[in-house]
Amino acid sequence: MSKIDWSQIKPIPGFDSLQWKRENQARIYEETKNMTSEQRRERERQASERMQREREQYWAEQVALAEIGGR
Repeated sequence: MSKIDWSQIKPIPGFDSLQWKRENQARIYEETKNMTSEQRRERERQASERMQREREQYWAEQVALAEIGGR
């Protein structure tokens, strides 16, 4: 297993990761606070499927770009 050299990772100027985390947690809480456990699981399942489709689309685009560039 390779080690990550954290000194090579630079922060994004003006981006506060803790603020971003808090805001998103609050948004998710507001969206789900009145849902049953089953509804929350369904919401997460749908989000997971959406992310999988987006990831597949991204990699398909990357392959297409590589094929165009390789010609």
